[in-house]
Amino acid sequence: MNDDDDPSDPHSVGDVLDRLKELGEKAGDGKVRLGDALEAMGHRAYGSFFIILPLIDISPIDGIPGLPTAMAVVMVLLAAQLVLGHDHMRLPSFLEKRGMKGRKLVTVADKMQPTGRRMDKWFHGRLSALTNKPMIRFAGAAIILLCLTVPPLELLPFASTAPMLAILAFGIALLVRDGVLMLIACALALTAVAVGIGLFAAKESGQKTKV
Repeated sequence: MNDDDDPSDPHSVGDVLDRLKELGEKAGDGKVRLGDALEAMGHRAYGSFFIILPLIDISPIDGIPGLPTAMAVVMVLLAAQLVLGHDHMRLPSFLEKRGMKGRKLVTVADKMQPTGRRMDKWFHGRLSALTNKPMIRFAGAAIILLCLTVPPLELLPFASTAPMLAILAFGIALLVRDGVLMLIACALALTAVAVGIGLFAAKESGQKTKV
C-alpha cells in the first residue's frame, strides 16, 4: 500500500460514508457501480471497502439470502491483492459494473452515519508501526480466512456477524492506521473462528440428538 496518500482520500469512517453519499446523490435514480466507489476512495480503498461491505452485512438494511457470501467473494479478491502487496485495488470488470441505485446508497450511508461517528471517536492512529506492510499482508491473509467461514456460517442465524466484525476491525485499522485496533482485529478473528466452530459443533450435536 502507498503511504503517499492524496489529502483528498478518506481518512475516517465518516469520510468514507460521506464519499458514498456524494456518489449516491450524483447518481440519483442511476446506479453507482463498485468501480465508481473504488475510484472515489483513492489510495485508502482497501480499508474503505473492508468497512463498507461488513457494515452492510451487520446493519439491518438488507436481508437478501446469499448477500454475505457474495460480499465475502468480493473481499477475498481484494484481500488477495493486499497479500500480494498491490498498491491499487482492481476488480474483474463484471464486478466493477455491479452496484446499487444512487438513492438507495444515500439511504444506506445515512443509516450508517451514527455508527461511523462513534467509530471515529474510538479509533485513530495509534502504534502506526503495527500497520506496516508485513502487518497489512497478514491482515489480508486473515481476511481471506475469515471470508472462507462466511458461506457455511450464513446457514446459521446471525452467525456471519462474527467474521464480519473482525473484517470491519481490520478495515478501520487499515484506513486510520491504528495499530492497537489491528491487534484487536487479530483477537476478533480468533474469536470469530472459535464462535464458528462452536456453532457448528452445537448444530451437529443437535442433529445427532434428533436422529
